[in-house]
Amino acid sequence: MAPINTPSSMAIIHCSASPKNKFGRGFREYDEDNERNTMVENVYHLNHSQQTLGFVLAMKERHLKLDKTEMGVWEAAELLNELVDHSDPDLDMAQIEHALQAAEAIRRDHPSEEEDWYPLVGFLHDLGKVLLHPKFGSEPQWAVVGDTFPVGCRFSNKIVHSKFFNSNPDSSVEDLSTACGIYEEGCGMDKVHMSWGHDEYMYQVLIQNGCSIPPQGLYMIRYHSFYALHRDEEYQHLMDVSDWEMLPWLKDFNKYDLYSKSAQHFSVEELKPYYQGLIAKYIPMATLKW
Repeated sequence: MAPINTPSSMAIIHCSASPKNKFGRGFREYDEDNERNTMVENVYHLNHSQQTLGFVLAMKERHLKLDKTEMGVWEAAELLNELVDHSDPDLDMAQIEHALQAAEAIRRDHPSEEEDWYPLVGFLHDLGKVLLHPKFGSEPQWAVVGDTFPVGCRFSNKIVHSKFFNSNPDSSVEDLSTACGIYEEGCGMDKVHMSWGHDEYMYQVLIQNGCSIPPQGLYMIRYHSFYALHRDEEYQHLMDVSDWEMLPWLKDFNKYDLYSKSAQHFSVEELKPYYQGLIAKYIPMATLKW
């Protein structure tokens, strides 16, 4: 198997990062006292107190059979018009707006046909948030959005609002409170159960429906909310060789995911033909199982 290129080896032009988010503040400022951050903190309180290993296993059993519905990718994407992420301190727009912001930022820096899968990843990365929609079960925000983290081992204090893990039942279970917990050192993130949310769900939808997005693109979708790893360098003791190979791609994607959040609007109808073309190329089936 040929080695996977890394962003640095391809001399990627970096996204021009805005110093301010949509609200005129710095990015990921969770401690600032304002109404939106109060809502964000409430989501994390619920998330950290209820995302146990048992809960994650139950959610996988509930959702990864992909027996809820069948629909096309664009039809699912249009449902994002109705959804706003309550865990995000940087954006209060409908999720399809952020999908296009991230995708178009990537497209600007990666215009070649050889890398056209990368803008598609930007467009798809948050599509798993359809779990919030009534057609997918109306899961609560804390079970769909926010930063992800491993369960079944010690919770890192680098995770956003980590103080709320004191209310998580797993924190008092000795076998789940060591650095490795139920895992072996170097086992690989693929063997680690992450807190349940849109990342793992969308990854599984794409894998189980046979898409042809390259492995690095699928890795971005699966772990883009894992800030404790790609920003704070926590949980590296669980990584294997494949994870280390993918990590530069994950870090590269993060700048588009985070710094593209702004008040900029894109015309969905104008961009629809381009992204429908990419969907047809990499996800050719007319409908997917969800």
